[in-house]
Amino acid sequence: MIEIKNAKQALKTYVNQYDPSNDRIRVKIGHIERVATNAKQIAKGIELPEEDVNLAELIGLLHDIGRFEQVKRYNTFNDQKSINHGELGVQILLKEGKIREFIQNQQYDKTIKTAILNHNRNKEDMEITNEKELLHSKIIRDADKIDILYMLTFENKETAWGSSNIEKEKISNEIYQEFMENEAIDYQKRKTAADVLVSHFAYVFDFNYNQSLQIVKEKEYFKKIYQRFQFEDHQTQEKLNKIYQKVEQYLKEK
Repeated sequence: MIEIKNAKQALKTYVNQYDPSNDRIRVKIGHIERVATNAKQIAKGIELPEEDVNLAELIGLLHDIGRFEQVKRYNTFNDQKSINHGELGVQILLKEGKIREFIQNQQYDKTIKTAILNHNRNKEDMEITNEKELLHSKIIRDADKIDILYMLTFENKETAWGSSNIEKEKISNEIYQEFMENEAIDYQKRKTAADVLVSHFAYVFDFNYNQSLQIVKEKEYFKKIYQRFQFEDHQTQEKLNKIYQKVEQYLKEK
């Protein structure tokens, strides 16, 4: 039995041990709450039974639990400069036993673990054979990306893309070509903050469910992000225009 109300209260109790005046803590609490709502909406949209709808929402509440300790220890959300927050979350929940504060039944532990470990991995790195674990890994990945796109519609540009002068930068030809070939961007190939922006537009190719694409389309997240930019370099602006056109066409076709 999954008691979502109890899990939400347990999350509030857990995060209270961290500094509530820290903007990173505040932002992450909001993110978790929205991702849980997104996951629930996706699960309902693909007509899953109530058990899986509740499990999807619970995973949404737990997927970033490692972030709070990450900020406390390293004062950053950058996994490359600190620790993989998915792996840290699994350690906190399962190795340290915190998961029993959120759900008493152990039957969902493996699914929760797999979903959290895979929510921030590249799709090609996911090696999941269990059908239920794969289902919930896909849901949380979609739910997480939906909220990231939402935050990118208003987030400070330096925080979001690593540059306060991103409009002065250029989209590299390699990253542009990867996008135009409907490919998820290889993050290791990104050279500029403008390349990071392209990788966020490439999220459109990485959604697992039409329900997720429908949410993104209705909220016009890609349009709102696109409208935030006017690049100084004419060729870069033309690349962005074509990227956005491709996103809109992809959404229309899907």
